Amino acid sequence: MTALPLLLHHGDAQHGVDRCARALAEAVRAIDPTVQLRRAGEMAGAARVHVHFTDRLWGASAEAAADAIEALAAQAQVAVTLHDIPQPSDGGTAMRRRADAYRRVVDAAGLIVCSSQHERALLRAATGSDAPVSVIPLPAAPPLPRPSDWAPRREIAVLGFFYPGKGHREAVEASAALSTPAPVTAIGRAAPGHEGELAELARDAGARGVAFASTGFVPDGALLQRARQAAVPVVAHQHVSASGSLNDWIAAGRRPITIANDYFAEMAALRPGTVRLVQPEGLRDAIEDALGDPSSTWLLPGASTAPHLDDVAAAHLELWARW
Repeated sequence: MTALPLLLHHGDAQHGVDRCARALAEAVRAIDPTVQLRRAGEMAGAARVHVHFTDRLWGASAEAAADAIEALAAQAQVAVTLHDIPQPSDGGTAMRRRADAYRRVVDAAGLIVCSSQHERALLRAATGSDAPVSVIPLPAAPPLPRPSDWAPRREIAVLGFFYPGKGHREAVEASAALSTPAPVTAIGRAAPGHEGELAELARDAGARGVAFASTGFVPDGALLQRARQAAVPVVAHQHVSASGSLNDWIAAGRRPITIANDYFAEMAALRPGTVRLVQPEGLRDAIEDALGDPSSTWLLPGASTAPHLDDVAAAHLELWARW
């Protein structure tokens, strides 16, 4: 019988990748209670481990994060789900350093998982590796129903960590182009190291007549309820690896306006009826339409939101059985 891996997480309650690792581990354990979840550094005696990796979670630098995974691989067989795949939008030096780190992680791992075909292509382009990569999509929760007494805030909302390229600036620019600008809200906090850029965007927005605010970190229990209050949900990443924020909108019952690219087109095909894809130049008009008819930003009847968490957990168990 194939040994199931020990599932490791990093203990960061506010990091989306670590929250994903813990949620998936609990769903796996609901199917097979013999599976164990532990903090990184508590793997004594394990023959196999599975980790969710982004360099920004596993080390103070890309090189240190790769060191950490190589250290795990010296003690046990490692399966790894890769997040935040390096891409040219990282910038020249950062892209090279991150790509080198991800190549080291790929070389150290015995099993590699990405969350989309788009990410698998990014990984191959960044690392040059032709190692086999399995694709298991990020889960979305079954959506909450629309409240019968829904009265939306007149705001454009972007969900999740703030960082450059996440779509907050695009939302501000689209709002500024409206005849009556709408407030833009970042539901979430700045990613570590990007606090100054968040403050800069708030100043730039104000200069353009757009009220911009950040809620700060919103815990899981309140996140979906806050997401349901906004009139216009927007997912406007210019450069994306995968997006847990999109799945949070779906779990909230919302159909966000989403900038079309390879990843979001893949997700629209995976979950028909869950997004409104627009070209970047169409964002302003789509937002204006949604402000006029906020009900259009709720999931369409019959929208398919699977795979859900239990589906993704089962897919991991099947993959580990073949490892």
